[in-house]
Order: sequence, then C-alpha cells, then structure tokens
Amino acid sequence: MITSTENAEHYTWGAQCDGWDLLISDSLSVIQERMPPGTSEQMHYHERAQQVFYILSGMATFEIEGALETVLLNQSIHIPAGTKHRIINNGDSDLHFLVISEPKTRGDRVNLT
Repeated sequence: MITSTENAEHYTWGAQCDGWDLLISDSLSVIQERMPPGTSEQMHYHERAQQVFYILSGMATFEIEGALETVLLNQSIHIPAGTKHRIINNGDSDLHFLVISEPKTRGDRVNLT
C-alpha cells in the first residue's frame, strides 16, 4: 500500500505541530512530522524503543542528555532507548522529518519535567 501525508492518519501535538502515521506495527513505527518555527517537544525518553530522526527539510536541534546537536537536511540522528531527548525547531521555516522507532513508541514514552 502506498502511504503519504495525503492518506495517512493525521494528528496534532504541541504548539501546532503535525504528525502522519506512515506505518505503525508492534515492531516498527514510521511517522512524518512537521514543526513550525519556535516549537519544541517535551524532554522525554523511551524505555524500549530506539529512534532514528531523518531531516526532510529545515534544521533540527536536539537536546540529548543535556547536550545540543544540530541535524541538517538529509542527515539523521540515532537516539538509543533510555536516552533523554527532545527535538527543537530554532529555524525560521517549518521543520519536516521522519521519526522511525523500533519497536513502536506508543505506551513507551516517559515525559520529564
């Protein structure tokens, strides 16, 4: 089955951010997301899931265990399970990316304050 943002299940999160479930199974999740400028995700970690973020457009800043990493167009970053992290859009345009999780992250996220 061909899936895109046109026919995938859509959801919103945070401050006007979008997500599209391109593939969700017990063992794998592939989501395309969009973050407007100036938005960020809450710091969190996943107990079981590892993740790869791949940047489709824009520039992402990741806070990972207290350190900042910049990930550019056509680059990816791996987040091992148990690693405290969040993604931030400090740019002046929308950030589009894929987040690939193994296994799926639903029910596996621990939010931090």
